[in-house]
Amino acid sequence: MRHVRARHQQHHAGRRVLRLVMRRGALLIALGLALGIGGAATLTRVLLGLLYGVAATDPVTFGAMAAVLAAVALAACLAPARRAALVDPAVALRSE
Repeated sequence: MRHVRARHQQHHAGRRVLRLVMRRGALLIALGLALGIGGAATLTRVLLGLLYGVAATDPVTFGAMAAVLAAVALAACLAPARRAALVDPAVALRSE
């Protein structure tokens, strides 16, 4: 019965690590999106010469690009988070 409890705790530890890494990644993504959208909104005069058929402050375009960038960034966070979740805690402590 003891080994079942230990495996159960290990499984939850992996979920906690996954959640921790993804939460930190999401925080950085949100910060980057806020800074990027703010910077893009302030540089609309430069953007006017580069855009054809779309207003420089089009909210649909801003929203779509933010959603695409957030999805790609979250997908990029998922691979290292899953890898970190699979590491055995005892092995990780021994290597330090």
